Amino acid sequence: MKIEVPEYIKSIVPYPPGKPMDELEREYGVSNSIKLASNENAWGSSPKAIEAIREALTNLHRYPDGSNYYLVQAIAEKFGFTADEVVIGNGSDEIIEFLVKAYVEKDGEVITSHPSFLMYQKVVQVRGGVNKILPLKDMHHDLEGILENVTDNTRLIFLDNPNNPTATAISPGDLYTFLSNVPESVIVVLDEAYVDFMDPEMQVDAYSLIRNSKGRCGVVVLRTFSKAYGLAGIRVGYGLMASEVASYLHRVRQPFNVNQLAQVAAIAALGDTEFYEKTLQGTREGMLWLRKEVEKMGCTTYPSQTNFFLINVKGDAAALYEAMLYQGVIIRSMKPYGFSNVIRITVGTDEENYRFIRALDHCLGELGYVS
Repeated sequence: MKIEVPEYIKSIVPYPPGKPMDELEREYGVSNSIKLASNENAWGSSPKAIEAIREALTNLHRYPDGSNYYLVQAIAEKFGFTADEVVIGNGSDEIIEFLVKAYVEKDGEVITSHPSFLMYQKVVQVRGGVNKILPLKDMHHDLEGILENVTDNTRLIFLDNPNNPTATAISPGDLYTFLSNVPESVIVVLDEAYVDFMDPEMQVDAYSLIRNSKGRCGVVVLRTFSKAYGLAGIRVGYGLMASEVASYLHRVRQPFNVNQLAQVAAIAALGDTEFYEKTLQGTREGMLWLRKEVEKMGCTTYPSQTNFFLINVKGDAAALYEAMLYQGVIIRSMKPYGFSNVIRITVGTDEENYRFIRALDHCLGELGYVS
């Protein structure tokens, strides 16, 4: 074939998917492995969401509701917004894509941080936009540096708050000051995938930021059902924003972008307070215990506003990742992000946490990382 492909498409590195767990077990000769690498909900999914999916299985021959009507109404009511200020996506990733499609023309600039969620930059590159990427400063977004890089061509600024992979968050005071200095022509996107796990005093008032945008930049808040609600496998997220912004996103989205099972599950999960609270409590307790046990081994842990945290293992993180696989424990090495001695783990159930600690103790001793 002699089909021409734009250079900005050719240069994209595909998102690296992980291997299925059963394939890893076969390759490494282990069984009953546990996965603490993807920040998933260790307690499964909302039971009410699972039941809602069962009841909806007899209607799979019908197209889903293209307007996401009942889910939009449920989110608007829960968080105090109007229906025209809510946009539903096939995961919050898709709303990122909507924003770039709607607001970023070829050569339009988008400011992001590194490291942060990789899909921001990929979507911009697919559109032919310009990625301006600023390194984190002490593992936090460099808000001052971002402001210095805003130009007349800047269209969007993405801030994952809390940040993935560092688990750090922006203080509300610093964020409000930052937003007051961003030009009105720019939209700031706050990706709050882990907001449920944040300390309450670190959470910002999304309603106020979106409603009180006169004289300053617009704000879009992204959230997901993948984490605290345990629905990562069916892909559903949402965005809260001014109705004007939402109207443009609806123009670029497909009519049936969220499947029927995701819609009914998300509605049910929103009302499952018992499961939600169980997840938050289990995460808090597990985080405290894990950090204490890890530090006993001579490693250093970093503060977290999420359901995961970073550990400095005082040795090569990639080698530890491999060693842990042979113990049937899947973690994430932060070496590709520039932190060569750091791993990231998700808080698991008590049983998973105990197994992680046993495996980590064994592997640290085997590799000779800490005394």
